[in-house]
Amino acid sequence: MITDRKIVIVTRKTRFAELKEKYCTLGQAKFYLEHLGESIEAYQDEHTRFEQTLKQLQDVVNNIARVQLLERSFLPSYKFNQDDVVIVLGQDGLVANTMKYLNGQPIVAINPLPDLFDGVLLPFLPAQCKEVIRAVLNTSFSTKTVSLAEVNTNLGQRLIAVNDLFIGPRSHTSARYNLAIGNNTEEQSSSGIIVSTGLGSTGWFKSILAGASGVAGTAVRHKLQNGFAWDSRFLYYSVREPFPSSITSCNHTFGKVNANSTLTLTSKMAENGVIFSDGIESDCIEFNAGTVAEVALSKLKGQLVVG
Repeated sequence: MITDRKIVIVTRKTRFAELKEKYCTLGQAKFYLEHLGESIEAYQDEHTRFEQTLKQLQDVVNNIARVQLLERSFLPSYKFNQDDVVIVLGQDGLVANTMKYLNGQPIVAINPLPDLFDGVLLPFLPAQCKEVIRAVLNTSFSTKTVSLAEVNTNLGQRLIAVNDLFIGPRSHTSARYNLAIGNNTEEQSSSGIIVSTGLGSTGWFKSILAGASGVAGTAVRHKLQNGFAWDSRFLYYSVREPFPSSITSCNHTFGKVNANSTLTLTSKMAENGVIFSDGIESDCIEFNAGTVAEVALSKLKGQLVVG
């Protein structure tokens, strides 16, 4: 071995593995898909190719350092060491899912199936793995900085977001809360608030802008429709489907949260209020009556290794 440092390879289950897990056996999964007129062969081929790439990667890194294979569902409870070399092998979303649980450790993101995955956050191919890892171990690499969002509550809870935060109802109901930004405050009712980072600004945030533009008219083009830089030292919040009434207002439904400001939300929901980040609702904070959530830029920053 070249180093005593640990290499952590983060993966997620393939669609084929999830189907087998859901239906208990391959035969049951195959029967279900064929009953709907779809073949399981494409899922199986994707799984086989991914497993082959993972084995090739393990063969390379086993000769360099100690290796820990980590499936995505264990990320919330796994304790990364500060000098761990973190490799993400999977889709773009897995990079964001991993980055939120790190403390600034650089991520080497590898695209295992470039013909299937866009790879916006996956700059490397499997064949480049050995060279990139050696560069990381020798600290001769470049990174792209990603600004993160952070929410803290009056109950001592904390959550980091790489793409975006959702604050609102757990199901398709209305959220009730007080919103305060700068010197402005108002009672609101909506289907929730999205707070986006630069990295997430071409995802959920972009779809919100597209929907608003569609309602306002196709000629309307928002200045942020193509997102904003990953390392921007500001966030944007957007209130979804705000509802005006005799006691709720809609004057502050979209705006910027910068380094000198905090978005404060106070829940007025008896139950089913929730805060989650990056689409992972299973790892969430409850946002029920009396909970005060403060959303701001995080002092932590993500680091994505680039070529």
